[in-house]
Amino acid sequence: MSAHIIAVANQKGGVGKTTTVVNLAASLVHKGKRVLVVDLDPQGNATTGSGINKGNISQGVYTVLLGETEVAECLQHSKHGGYDVLPANRALAGAEVELVQELAREMRLKNALAAVADNYDYILIDCPPTLTLLTINGLVAAEHIMVPMVCEYYALEGISDLVATLRKIRQAVNPKLDILGIVRTLYDARSLLAQQVDEQLEKYFPRKVFATTIPRNIRLAEAPSHGMPALAYDPKARGTLAYLDLADELLAWPGTRS
Repeated sequence: MSAHIIAVANQKGGVGKTTTVVNLAASLVHKGKRVLVVDLDPQGNATTGSGINKGNISQGVYTVLLGETEVAECLQHSKHGGYDVLPANRALAGAEVELVQELAREMRLKNALAAVADNYDYILIDCPPTLTLLTINGLVAAEHIMVPMVCEYYALEGISDLVATLRKIRQAVNPKLDILGIVRTLYDARSLLAQQVDEQLEKYFPRKVFATTIPRNIRLAEAPSHGMPALAYDPKARGTLAYLDLADELLAWPGTRS
């Protein structure tokens, strides 16, 4: 069966998209799944957080989008995470300009991933925090969107922006795209604000909010500087255990059961 392709996206920055991609990928591998991480952000944080030196990358998502290489030629393996990575670095920023004149430019990633989709159970795409041609490529390639969000009022605005974008993508090129679920990150259950935002989420996105919450956790914050997911850095940390729970929930989520 072909991979479930999930874009991890939010048009607001600082909500834990890359943290979610890297740690969910490692957790799914721990559960016995084959996983590919696609780093679509020119900052390359999912690449470095997976233990890959982005300074040494000559082939990656940039060359794939330009049609110069196939995905299989560019894959690198995360030693500590156990998953494959289609890496990125700052060169990816140039793809925006270079793709503007190309035909079917928003389909480049979708078409490229089709060649390797049967090799994986899950493909997780780390999208940039802004609505660019790169993000659109990620959303067109995906069947689902997972939305990490911090429980604050401005975060709700970010989700409403993403929903508007999703509608446009559906109408134009990817009618099957849907919101898989919302993951509450940097979560503090004691906060009255978090509780109020929870109520709003349940009201506007019923049955679309994952029960698992990801706490503020220093080990999650430290792990990327060591080039490894939290599961390898500190297997017993609260954040590590939360992502393992999220993986279990994803595996049981309607529409993504393998």
